[in-house]
Amino acid sequence: MSPAPSSAADTWQAFRSGTLRAFHRYASWLVSISWKRFVLLSLLLIIASAITQSLPPFSYTVSEEVEVPIELPELPELPEIPEPPAPPKPAKAPAIRIEKPAKDAPDPDGVEISIDERGIRIRPKGRAAEAAASAAAPASGAASAGSPGSIEISLPQSATREVIQEAIDAAREALEESVAAQREAQQDAAQAARDAHRAARDAIREARDALKAVNPGGTRTVTRNRVVHWGDFLTDLALIWIVASAIIKMVYKGRIQAEVKAAQATETAEAESLKRQVVEARMAAMQAQVEPHFLFNTLASIDHLIETDPPRASQMQKNLIALLRASMPTMREAAGNGSGGVRDLGRELQVIRPYLEILKVRMEERLSTEIDVPEGLQSAEFPPMMIQTLVENAIKHGLEPKAEGGHLRVKAEVVHGKLAVSVADTGLGFGKAATAGTGVGLANIRERLQMLYGAKASVAVTANEPSGTIVTITVPYKPVEEGAAA
Repeated sequence: MSPAPSSAADTWQAFRSGTLRAFHRYASWLVSISWKRFVLLSLLLIIASAITQSLPPFSYTVSEEVEVPIELPELPELPEIPEPPAPPKPAKAPAIRIEKPAKDAPDPDGVEISIDERGIRIRPKGRAAEAAASAAAPASGAASAGSPGSIEISLPQSATREVIQEAIDAAREALEESVAAQREAQQDAAQAARDAHRAARDAIREARDALKAVNPGGTRTVTRNRVVHWGDFLTDLALIWIVASAIIKMVYKGRIQAEVKAAQATETAEAESLKRQVVEARMAAMQAQVEPHFLFNTLASIDHLIETDPPRASQMQKNLIALLRASMPTMREAAGNGSGGVRDLGRELQVIRPYLEILKVRMEERLSTEIDVPEGLQSAEFPPMMIQTLVENAIKHGLEPKAEGGHLRVKAEVVHGKLAVSVADTGLGFGKAATAGTGVGLANIRERLQMLYGAKASVAVTANEPSGTIVTITVPYKPVEEGAAA
């Protein structure tokens, strides 16, 4: 039962790691493309999502059968035709009333109608008669027999008043009979229309009742096609993806730049470390060549002095032991520390003093030495084995080739806030000896100082008067901490 949680945890860890790797790859790809290409790809993604959401399987048609009730059509109801209105009562014949005007009343404007045995005459009166006379005055030649502007209807002279009255009465009777016949015809037509309307309404009702009797509210099966769209979210998902990608592109770009800077810094540090290792390898190779040669010569000198001058041989042996005791830890630290490390100046002098004493025994009166280092500066920070290299170069290429030898001085002082350590000799001078070296020692010192202090440290080679060379190493003045000095 116990392996199950472990397997689940491993599965989750593998899934999480794979997801993170995929995310980092996608984010790195986003950062690598330009914004123009990002916008173009975003538009293509939106178009593709819009097209895809209408294609299977995101959109498909489903056929289904459903039961629906049969609905009968509603037949319209015919409106009732209203009964015709009752015929109006015949109007009474208009009465004609003739009034005689008063004597003092003014003569009114208008027309004058007169009926006599000659016929009916209508003549204008007052201002109307004057206007008619003025309008008829310009007429050429043909003057009217009557008054100007009058209308005259002539009747046959044989027609009497009784005849005219009879004709009028006959016309009135004929007109009344015609009107009565028309009214009866209208009433018959309206009654026929009402009867037809009632028959049509009864037929519609009978048809509706028959339809209800045939299918009283039943159902029928209908096949319907329904389109299912469940891909509508694709467009929204595409928009969310585009916005999230834009945010990742902006945020992750800073992270990528920081990682690139860190990688560059790491590469630079590794290159510097490799460079330091090369320098230290060169220095170790040089020490491997110098130290055995110096050691063999010293042992040979001790062996010779044991027979000729035992006290001097004993002193030389003590100096050799002191040199080895002081230099071996320094060499191990220089070889083990990639930068050559730093030590206090006093420990470097512990190596230089026995070394010079041994050389003084070998060169006898041809070599004189001086160490001018104040007590307060012996705790200052200084790279190891540099003073020893300068002293060896001064002895080997300056003083030892010179027949009369010379003087060697090691001096330390603070100049403008920096520690300046110089090795001066009165030998042949820089590059003048037949055993002049290739300058590898000074080149190694410059490289080590550059790696340790950068532009804050320097090496200067100048001529010593009246002869010889002065090599000065300048480093930032800083006392070594107690832990580092130990």
